[in-house]
Amino acid sequence: MNNSIGRVVATEKRPNTPHEFHFYTSLDSPVGIGAIVRVEANARGGAGPTIYGIVTEGFAYTEVDPDSAFEPGELSWRDVRLYTANVLRHIPDEPLQPVPMGDVFMATPEDVNKALRMDAFLDKSSNTAIPIGIYRNGGMEAPIYVDADFLMGPEAAHLNITGMSGLATKTSAVEWILASLFQHFPEERGSIAAVCFNVKGPDLCFLDLPGEVDAEDQRMYDLLGVPAEPFKQTHYYAPYTAKGVTLNTLRTNEELLHNVSPLTWGLREVLQFTEVLLTKDDVDAKADALIDFIAENVVDSPFSDALLSQSYHVSSFADLDAWFKDLLKGMEKANAQSWRTHHVATIRKVRNRLSNISTRCAGLVTDSGHVSDLPFGSFQDRGLYVVDVANLEEDAQDLVFARVVSKLREHLERRDLGVKHVIVFVDELNKYASNEGPETYVKKMLLDISERGRYLGLVLFSAQQFRSQVHKRVVGNSGTSFFGRMDGDELTMPSYYVLSSSTRTKLASLEKGQLMVRHPHFTQPIFVRFPRPAVMRGRDGAEKYPQSVDITLEMAVYRDLVKLDPKLSYTAVADVIAGQEEKEVIRARNLTLQERPSDVLSFFRGRMRRSVQSGDAKKPQVAALQQVSDGNPYGF
Repeated sequence: MNNSIGRVVATEKRPNTPHEFHFYTSLDSPVGIGAIVRVEANARGGAGPTIYGIVTEGFAYTEVDPDSAFEPGELSWRDVRLYTANVLRHIPDEPLQPVPMGDVFMATPEDVNKALRMDAFLDKSSNTAIPIGIYRNGGMEAPIYVDADFLMGPEAAHLNITGMSGLATKTSAVEWILASLFQHFPEERGSIAAVCFNVKGPDLCFLDLPGEVDAEDQRMYDLLGVPAEPFKQTHYYAPYTAKGVTLNTLRTNEELLHNVSPLTWGLREVLQFTEVLLTKDDVDAKADALIDFIAENVVDSPFSDALLSQSYHVSSFADLDAWFKDLLKGMEKANAQSWRTHHVATIRKVRNRLSNISTRCAGLVTDSGHVSDLPFGSFQDRGLYVVDVANLEEDAQDLVFARVVSKLREHLERRDLGVKHVIVFVDELNKYASNEGPETYVKKMLLDISERGRYLGLVLFSAQQFRSQVHKRVVGNSGTSFFGRMDGDELTMPSYYVLSSSTRTKLASLEKGQLMVRHPHFTQPIFVRFPRPAVMRGRDGAEKYPQSVDITLEMAVYRDLVKLDPKLSYTAVADVIAGQEEKEVIRARNLTLQERPSDVLSFFRGRMRRSVQSGDAKKPQVAALQQVSDGNPYGF
């Protein structure tokens, strides 16, 4: 039975080519922009070629019905629908000829697999198909897959998402793709993890909590073979606030602290990234030479000099400042204008710039040298690591991004990170990799990842509102691209002229959960739908788990230490803190968190330098808390 919906047509003004053809259909045909069709070419003496295409343009005409009378007033008219389709695939591939006349059919799920060349990696022997969404047309649905070799490497890599803020569901798309990857990435290709930078609000702060999934979304999850559940192995990292008491994140509710860890660095971790924090105006060639000398000869090495009053072993910003003071004092006594070829003005300038880092990045960079970092070397397979920098200043955000990505690259080069593949998700690419402005350290790192990261297993997932304003080498090296609802002004840029006017119009009006996808296996962009991520939305999480405010020093320290020893009581911690200066308490807490001793309370007490006799200090009021039988207000 011939269930064709129309026939291929061609005229002198609208000829068919090997890459484009035209066909007419009836008014009730389910054809629309983005529909995939199949052409069965007519041939003499046997079957002709099969051509698959995707509809990119549609036209409507009115013409005189040739069967009507031609007397005036007796003419009847009929509507004609004409569509233009771009060719997706010829079978056989050779010879490549203009699309011949033939019947046109709506694509079946099997046709979709062939048209998009997904049959090449849907084969069980390949096992690299990653579901990304569902193609719909009329009553037909077909899962759409991308090839893991072209998403995660080594053939190609990287994913870029473009769309309007709040309407394109860029963050939701990334959450969905990560869930699909974690479920379907073949184990024989190696382990996989993701590091996500939360750069705005609560977007990524509740990925380990379940969200609402309606019946339609659940049906899509089942069809695509992905469990509708939150991420199981999720770890959060955030710097402290400037005072160093509580973490600088929206995820401070006591019910969510079990997988939140501090992110703090000292002198040795920051010194190699001074280029991120200091501009060329701050550090010229002379100052840069002094910084290199300090990094190679002074930090973490015994150092002595005739102008110094003592030998130094610099391991923190506080030690470095003491070293600078002693050196400048010695130069002043000796009436010396330079030291080891470095002029005194350069030394003063470098001291000022370096000492200012711990102030500008307070909470992230510590004077004491305390380090609490991501678990480089012990990343978990299918682990999700979220670094919350939404509340940090721009300089501190740049420092976090630069150092974390650099460490990932170093460990992947040595093959000792703990996993073979790492996805790095960065939002707001218009800010970090703009095609205008200076060549910042962060921009150079993004370019390096996009061009060489796939050979190491380092893959960039990025998102932005305006693709045209992102550095061409970053988006150009993204093997797969998603486009959500687009801004009209963005669609007028020359890079979108390869799309038909109808496709651009559709892009400007896409619904949430709908994307246009470009992938190396797809010769033309296609439209897909994806389900709502099965995680709690940022706004919902912020309302359900409000931030803890006005936390006392005792409670903040208790929350940190009880993670190391669940049997620890609030009363015992408060007794140790009683009468101590806040700075000393924070220092002792940081040392305890860094060492992770077996006897947490004894270690914490031993690192405290008392400034007031314990008998003279007034103990905090804990009567209400002592009413709890175990002395633990949270039941740990």
